[in-house]
Amino acid sequence: MRLSLVPRRGDIQRVDGSGRQRPATAEPTPQRNHVVAASKTVTLVLSEDSPLPESAADVEALVRLLRGHVAQLGARTASGSPVLLCAHRLCSESIPEGYMPSRVYLVQLAEATQELVAYVERVGPGAMLPRRRRRWRKPRINVLRGAVFAVALACLVWAASVPRT
Repeated sequence: MRLSLVPRRGDIQRVDGSGRQRPATAEPTPQRNHVVAASKTVTLVLSEDSPLPESAADVEALVRLLRGHVAQLGARTASGSPVLLCAHRLCSESIPEGYMPSRVYLVQLAEATQELVAYVERVGPGAMLPRRRRRWRKPRINVLRGAVFAVALACLVWAASVPRT
């Protein structure tokens, strides 16, 4: 017997602000668009109107956001694309020490993320699908034994049919 993974309507309870439990309603949760979120973060960093981050903690927070966007968008692109490789290379580097080097690194990471966003928008998720190759199944041992027996029997029949001289 299989159990259903779909919860029944009365099973799920939510606790509201007053501490009372109420039955959950079927509210659809909107799917987050990673391309839009990454574009907003890139605009926050690269826009001419936005100032440079003041503290090292601000830089670290923006770098963490951009690295997360690269990871999310990287899952939607082909693994060998040069844009993704460049973005992964920048993400693997540590944040440089100092005021100017850390801001330059932040801008480079934002530009790489922007290129990755443009690539995902241009190519779409279809590039992620691998090309299917013909994969041969490994035959079971009994199939191999049967094939060897059939070949041996055929050789025996052929040898018996050849006239002796």
